[in-house]
Amino acid sequence: MPMSRFVARGIDFGTVRTEFHLPDGYPPAALAQARTASDRFASGRQDRTDLAFVTIDPPDSMDLDQALHLERTADGFVLHYAIADVGAVVEPGGVLDVETRKRGQTFYLPDGKVPLHPKELSEGSASLLPGVDRPAVVWRIELDESAERLSCTVFRAKVRSVARLEYAGVQADAEAGRLHPSIAPLPEFGRLRTAAAVARGAIELRLPEQEVVPDGDSWRVDLAPRTEADDWNAEVSLLTGMCAAAMMLDAKIGLLRTLPPAGPDAVGALRRTAAALGVDWPESVGVGALLSRLDPNSASTLVLMTEAPSLLRGADYAAFDGTLPELTSHAAIGAPYAHVTAPLRRLSDRYSTEVCLAVSAGTPVPSWARDALGSMPEIMGGSDSLASKIDRACIDLTEATVLADRVGETFDATVLRSRNGKRTADVFVPSVSVMAKCVGDPAEGEQVKIRLVSADVDKRTVEFGYPA
Repeated sequence: MPMSRFVARGIDFGTVRTEFHLPDGYPPAALAQARTASDRFASGRQDRTDLAFVTIDPPDSMDLDQALHLERTADGFVLHYAIADVGAVVEPGGVLDVETRKRGQTFYLPDGKVPLHPKELSEGSASLLPGVDRPAVVWRIELDESAERLSCTVFRAKVRSVARLEYAGVQADAEAGRLHPSIAPLPEFGRLRTAAAVARGAIELRLPEQEVVPDGDSWRVDLAPRTEADDWNAEVSLLTGMCAAAMMLDAKIGLLRTLPPAGPDAVGALRRTAAALGVDWPESVGVGALLSRLDPNSASTLVLMTEAPSLLRGADYAAFDGTLPELTSHAAIGAPYAHVTAPLRRLSDRYSTEVCLAVSAGTPVPSWARDALGSMPEIMGGSDSLASKIDRACIDLTEATVLADRVGETFDATVLRSRNGKRTADVFVPSVSVMAKCVGDPAEGEQVKIRLVSADVDKRTVEFGYPA
């Protein structure tokens, strides 16, 4: 997609922080605990510094939750996935623990983040930075030739990352045939796991994601770049979350991320949209299989990807202890799933990980983790909702500011959704990476010219009109 032509100066994202009552800093006692945190399980750790772990993250990330080492064997793969051991450095019931329960997760804004843990811990002593020994929880997963799981164990260990890699660099190295030895099998692994996801009915949305990015001393809205390397790395985390869910279900204790299957009405509506766009969709082909084979550069693909989220409604967290929840699967993944791979940035992962450690070792789940499970759905559901609102507010504010002095101009756009009978549509304007409301009756999937009718910075709204 084309890069935005327009930028905006002087955007104050502090208004968003104020609106959503985001905290500024930490209580002194919580900060002190972060600065003096030590490994409560240091004496019992395995030493796995023999494994040359590497991290793959965006270029500006310092809160590194995950490091991996992937080996191709004669009959499959062996994955070692090291996760920052937050449960070892945050004292249960302490002031830092209490503060993180108020936050739930790290909140991201264009001018900086509001972290779950103080940076001294999340970007320092607990982060899997290269060249230093770190406490970690290591998942060891054996897979067959098709990259299907054979066995899984999880244990506490001391690890050392040897390289801090970025997605774009990994993609370039893969294309040039010079991947780091620790992730040399990643493309093969990732493609096999992606194929397996389609086979089990997973629904992978490839809708362009908007993000606010700096442009010198200004800001603009862009579409977040995504490479195959992003997808390969995501498959590592998804596999680990599926292993964690299976472990907890077997033990009948844990915390799942759930999503009900799409209802027939939602699937039927998507099929009607596909038919109207001329997209061939045989009855025997599932939603995930259809979306996976669409041309990413087609306007009809953009329309269908915009409609597809209607299939994925009702995401929730399910805590259980002794009795399994009614819903145990995640429809978008096509399997049971649990969050365990981002404990520096997401609160629930700390507790789910502790459950898995106990189950794998055959020991009782610590009471501090067990007792907290029941509160996690409300805490995480609330923080997820807040994170979504913050992200949308920042994008809306930037869109309105970028376009404020462009009212009356004409733009090329793709019609994403036409709201029949209401004379409105949703459109995507690639020159400014804006998705907005348009008054008029343009047809879905059409390339049209529209006119910017209003851009209200105070209300954070943008509206176009058709015809131009």
